[in-house]
Amino acid sequence: MRTGISVYLSSPLQDIERTIEHGAAAGARYAFTSLHIPEDGGAAYADKVRQVLGLLSARGISLIADVGPRTCDLLGLERIEDLRDLGLEYLRLDYGFSAQRVAELSGVFRIVVNASTVSFDEIASWREAGADVSRFAACHNFYPKPYTGLSLEDVGRTNLRLAALGFEIMAFVPGDANVRGPIFEGLPTVEAQRGRASKVALNMLELAHGADSDIVLVGDPDLSDAGWAQFAQVSAGYVDVRCELEPGYSYLRGQIHHDRPDSSVHIFRSQESRTSLKPDTVPTDAGAGLPRGMGSIAVSNSGYGRYEGELEIARVDLPGDERMNIAGRIAPEAMELLPFIKRGFGVRFV
Repeated sequence: MRTGISVYLSSPLQDIERTIEHGAAAGARYAFTSLHIPEDGGAAYADKVRQVLGLLSARGISLIADVGPRTCDLLGLERIEDLRDLGLEYLRLDYGFSAQRVAELSGVFRIVVNASTVSFDEIASWREAGADVSRFAACHNFYPKPYTGLSLEDVGRTNLRLAALGFEIMAFVPGDANVRGPIFEGLPTVEAQRGRASKVALNMLELAHGADSDIVLVGDPDLSDAGWAQFAQVSAGYVDVRCELEPGYSYLRGQIHHDRPDSSVHIFRSQESRTSLKPDTVPTDAGAGLPRGMGSIAVSNSGYGRYEGELEIARVDLPGDERMNIAGRIAPEAMELLPFIKRGFGVRFV
């Protein structure tokens, strides 16, 4: 999964560098920042922007910068286009730009618009001005104030409409350490995630596979060690899932299995279990034919012919099948992840 971090230029440079180092080690490919914060500015600010861009570039992280009409004054630039010379590729236009100006800037930058507020009239006006909106991206807001965030359902509906127009879509999850002020209650796009910031993997998977976001960023400037570990796994395309395994199936522990890209609503269906991780043979055993409750791990036995060895995790309660052996079950706390572990995403049994 494509993931990102957030850095804020009001933070000490050593804190920004630490966040970048953690993010890079955890697989982050993007970073968000704001370049129109009114309390910042001056030559020292411009120099800090250059330093941060250098740190990100050295680690292969692309910066998405939120800009406004005051950005040039803050950085001592004549034109917004001069940001390209600093190595900036993604420009999130917050407010104050005419359709013609947006079209002009789209020839220099990858334009990122506000996914949470953009209207189809605005999109039409950019097109009329000559912009190729299929090259645009859209980034949702984060919401510092409690109860102002969006619902997951609304984010999903918005994302589907924007994706149909070719937009790449980004959204934020809250951090679970060193949350940003002045309110210090997290920076999520989805309000329901504010109170469960420690569930980094669940929050990221919800936005990616429950709302079709292409890039998921952490809005706050830091995560706990446990949070960074979850972030790293999501970036790598899998999550750890605790499980209980039946005798004879201990070989599954430590294996990473990825769901097929054509996900089933009923089961997680392993790609590897019929190829690189296929067991030599799976005879029928005492677990064959038992009901498969939600979260049960099952392996096709020899009665399934060419599907022998295929591993499944039940997303819903399923009836027993003599061709399927019950191999174990995932732990109750992992059940909330099941709806979002799909479309090629993976699990590691631990």
